[in-house]
Amino acid sequence: MTNAPIVSATDLVRRYGEGEAAVTALAGVTVAFAQGEYAAIMGPSGSGKSTLMHCLAGLDRPTSGSVVVDGVELAHLDDRRLTALRRDKIGFIFQAFNLLPVLTAEENILLPLSIAGRRPDREWFEQLVATVGLGDRLDHRPSELSGGQQQRVAVARALVSRPAVVFADEPTGNLDSKASADVLELLRTSVDELGQTVIMVTHDQDAADVADRIVTLTDGRIVEDRRTQAAVA
Repeated sequence: MTNAPIVSATDLVRRYGEGEAAVTALAGVTVAFAQGEYAAIMGPSGSGKSTLMHCLAGLDRPTSGSVVVDGVELAHLDDRRLTALRRDKIGFIFQAFNLLPVLTAEENILLPLSIAGRRPDREWFEQLVATVGLGDRLDHRPSELSGGQQQRVAVARALVSRPAVVFADEPTGNLDSKASADVLELLRTSVDELGQTVIMVTHDQDAADVADRIVTLTDGRIVEDRRTQAAVA
């Protein structure tokens, strides 16, 4: 891991609604994540953790403040350039897998490259498939895969374009304990062996403990930012 921040936010405010009905989801958050870091964002329901991830990933625009991803200030981008940045620089893993049911596992993994009109690096693709353990499932459609296998496809899809950062939103929320452990190990491997940066929103303390760092929010503010035993190890 280097000291260079790959994603940072400064004085981030996100307010929904107007007047007395306004709700402040983020109340001046400043945080930075280094390249090659595995970070977890935690907090109770309504703490602002998902809003923070959505702003960092360019899925939501803050009311005020600054977000920089891989040297690019998101506020300066129009919708078209913001879409291109998300496509080229960011990988996403969602709780609901978000696979296309008509595509095979291989087609789902390669979808970001297909959309971008880019040829896959077959060596990298084969390394990913080996890492996620899906070599014998590539011609299967999502309905023919278990939940854990579907999330493995989603992890490979997030990594296939070699993004600057992967955002994982409750990636184990729909999985049993064995599949959850497998997916968390995959994310850990992607950081340790593939050099990926992962920022994960989770309510699960066991999941967060796999990360190098835990950032905890309450009422739209960071109340704790600490290294974990995984980082020490």
